[in-house]
Amino acid sequence: DLLAEARHGHPQEADVALEGWDDPVRGRVAWRTLVSGDRTPSEGMTIGVAEVLEADPATFRPHRHAQAETYYVLSGEGVMLLDGGEHRLRAGSVVFIPGGVMHGARGLGPEPLRLLYVLAADRFGEVVYEFPDETPGV
Repeated sequence: DLLAEARHGHPQEADVALEGWDDPVRGRVAWRTLVSGDRTPSEGMTIGVAEVLEADPATFRPHRHAQAETYYVLSGEGVMLLDGGEHRLRAGSVVFIPGGVMHGARGLGPEPLRLLYVLAADRFGEVVYEFPDETPGV
């Protein structure tokens, strides 16, 4: 059962593989998925830490996905685009993003914007990201 499996250990952020995108449509962002049903004994949510580079116009592009998501800002400053409106972010900010809503974040200043993300999905691979400028099926 999941509880028995969970007792065997928990990942440390530094030990989790860095993943990310660096392309003109999806932008430039790196993340580490810490909790995901395909990697950890868990269900119902996916949790990780994303790092968005400072004031780079190629940072995390606006996107949407079916799952609700929450961001908690660990460090840095930035701007969150949420359904057409912009909101300032700083350490301690929390943003709830309903499923299907267009959103994205970019850093401001010299320090990367570090976000803890929580997705309402059993596994990260279940999340289908939709970017406005992306050609379907590519």
